Amino acid sequence: MQTHQTYLEANRERFLAELIEWLKIPSVSTDESKKADVRRAAEFLRNKLLEAGADTAELCETAGHPIVYGEKIIDKNLPTVLVYGHYDVQPADPYELWDSPPFEPVIKKTALHPQGAIFARGACDDKGQTYMHVKALEMMLKTNSLPCNIKFMVEGEEECGSGNLEPFIKQNKERLQADVILISDTGIIANDIPSVEIGLRGLCYVEVEVTGPNRDLHSGVYGGAVANPINVLCQMIASLKDEKGRITIPHFYDKVQELSAEERAEMAKTPFDLETYKKDLGIDDVAGEDGYSTIERTSIRPTLDVNGIWGGYIQAGAKTVLPSKAFAKISMRLVPHQHPDEIAELFEQHFRAIAPKSVKVDVRFHHGGFPYVMPTNSIEYQAANLALEETFGKKPIPTRGGGSIPIVALFEKELGLKSVLLGFGLDSDAIHSPNEHYGIFNFFKGIETIPLFYKHYIRLKNNA
Repeated sequence: MQTHQTYLEANRERFLAELIEWLKIPSVSTDESKKADVRRAAEFLRNKLLEAGADTAELCETAGHPIVYGEKIIDKNLPTVLVYGHYDVQPADPYELWDSPPFEPVIKKTALHPQGAIFARGACDDKGQTYMHVKALEMMLKTNSLPCNIKFMVEGEEECGSGNLEPFIKQNKERLQADVILISDTGIIANDIPSVEIGLRGLCYVEVEVTGPNRDLHSGVYGGAVANPINVLCQMIASLKDEKGRITIPHFYDKVQELSAEERAEMAKTPFDLETYKKDLGIDDVAGEDGYSTIERTSIRPTLDVNGIWGGYIQAGAKTVLPSKAFAKISMRLVPHQHPDEIAELFEQHFRAIAPKSVKVDVRFHHGGFPYVMPTNSIEYQAANLALEETFGKKPIPTRGGGSIPIVALFEKELGLKSVLLGFGLDSDAIHSPNEHYGIFNFFKGIETIPLFYKHYIRLKNNA
C-alpha cells in the first residue's frame, strides 16, 4: 500500500498542473464581466472534488456566485470536519505592475522560495490553499487513510464580502453539521518557523462622499471662495488620527480588549526582524500607534486606513477644475469585543460632525466582520499544533493575524463551531497585490500536513 509520501511524490507534477489550470481562470467576483469565469472556476472545483473521491459535489446557487459543496461520509458515527475556502480572487489591477500576466501562471524561484513559487492572482489567496485540501482528500482516499468524514463549502464571494454565505448557512444548518471547521486562508511565520493563527481582526468597511457645489467649477473663477470637496475630505481624513497614531473617533476604543503584560511578552517571542521587514517593503521606517510593537500594531490593535481616494480630474494633462464631489473608501480593522455595526455608526456620527457647513457628507457601510480568537488549550488548536510539529520537526508558534475572515465568527454564531486556521502562506506572498505568488514548498507542505490534523483531531476527540 502506498504511503502519503510516496503518493505525493508520484503525483506531484499532476497536482501542480491542475492548480495552474485553475489559476488560469480569472474568477474575479467583484467584476460583473467575469461572472462566467467565476462560474467556470466553481465548476472546475466541483469536478476535481468528484475526481478526488467525494461522494457528492455540486454547485449551490445563491443570489450571487455559487457555493461549491461536497462531502465524503465514511461513517456517520465518526466526527466530521467542514473545510471552508474561497475560489474567487481579487482584481489584478494594476496590470502594468505584474512581472508576468496575472492569469498566466508561471513558476519562478525566489530568495524565500528556492524550490520555486507559482506567480498568479489567487495562487495563495485562496485557490492554492483551498486546492491543498482537495488533493489531501484524494491522497487519504487513495491510501485508505481517511479517519473521519469531510465536507467542503467553498464560496465565490469572499473577496466581495461573502454577502450570500450567511443565508446559505442558515438554510443548510443540518447539511453543514460538523465538529470543527478547517480553513487555510492564513499563513505561517516562515518556511522554517511554523505557526498557527489563533486570532483574526474584524473589519468595518465604509465609503464616504463629500459634496460641495452642485457642479464642477472653474478653479480660477471660484477657487478661494467655494469649498473644494477634495481639500475638505483630505482635512477630515487627516483628523481621524492624532499625532500618537490613535484614532480620534469618540468611543472607538471603549470595548477594545487590552492584553496583559504576560500575553504581550509571549507575543514578543515571535521571531521578527524589523530591518528585514523594512527592507522587504522598501521603507525607511515603520509607523503606527505609540506604545506598541509592529507585531502588536498588526494583530491586537485596531486600525483605520484609507484604501482609495478620488475626485476631480485625474486624466493626462491639466484641467483647472474645482470638483463637485470627492470620495474615499476607508477600512477599520477591529479587535475582540468591537462590533462592526457599532463602529460603523460611531464613524458616521463623527464624520458628519467634523464636516464643515460648506459641504454635505454621505457615508455608506459596505461590509464588516467580527474578530475571532481560538483558545490554545482547545482540542482544535492542539491537533493543528501536533500536525505542524510532525511535518516541520519543531513546535509551531501561536500568532494573531492582522487580516479578517468575517465568516469565522459567523460559523461560530450560526453553526456553533470553532474554526482552525491552518494556513501555509507567507506575508511576502503579495496577496491582493501585483505579483501574488505561492511557494511550491508551501503547497506540498500543506497537503502533507492536513491529513495529520485529521489524525490528531480524531485521536484527541476520542480521548476527551
